[in-house]
Amino acid sequence: MARPERVGAASHRPSRQSYDAIAASYDEAIGDELNSKPLDRALLAALVERCSGGVVADLGCGPGHVAAELARGGVVALGVDLSPGMCRRALGRGVPSAAGDLVDLPLADSSLAGLVCWYALIHLTEEERAVAYDEMARVLAPGGSALVAFHTGDAEARPGDCRRLESWMGEPVELSFYFLDPAREIAAAESAGLRLTARLDRLPAGGEHPSTRSYLLLELPEPPPSKSAA
Repeated sequence: MARPERVGAASHRPSRQSYDAIAASYDEAIGDELNSKPLDRALLAALVERCSGGVVADLGCGPGHVAAELARGGVVALGVDLSPGMCRRALGRGVPSAAGDLVDLPLADSSLAGLVCWYALIHLTEEERAVAYDEMARVLAPGGSALVAFHTGDAEARPGDCRRLESWMGEPVELSFYFLDPAREIAAAESAGLRLTARLDRLPAGGEHPSTRSYLLLELPEPPPSKSAA
């Protein structure tokens, strides 16, 4: 029996269509961005080390460049993205990918050693992000790790603000970008059963959108050992 549609999933068609429309241009614009971002590569390498060669999903994988970096590190990487067009770009990089929504992941319970969610939560409302964190906790195996990244502000926006685009990369789009408050995101993740391991905040690097960013390394705790019968 199919799982019931989760909150937000039905309302994400405009985002799906928007990213389908810009998939090729987006890939061309950011597909090699990690080459000039040693800090991002180091964070991804730290996640790979924690996942011990297991399966790691890139949620909101876009054209698959982050998942490809994970695979080079030695894990089995796969991608999930709302946009089938983005999934096709990821497949072109050799990343197994499937269309799916952050609030209703097409992944089995406890199936992942780790996951990355790189600037994808920014398209979700606060209510939807709470569901997304629940989904992350569902698909992670106990002891698994999650690395999430998001924008926190820029010259015109503060945490909690939303920016809406109607045109991007030469295409008409309908996209919302939320600037997130790290403390609120940590609280939402912890409400889902995830535990904060580390947080890193950084300023913008050259060549990228001039926004401040945060990275959260989260873990799904192992269950406490059962007490032996007296």
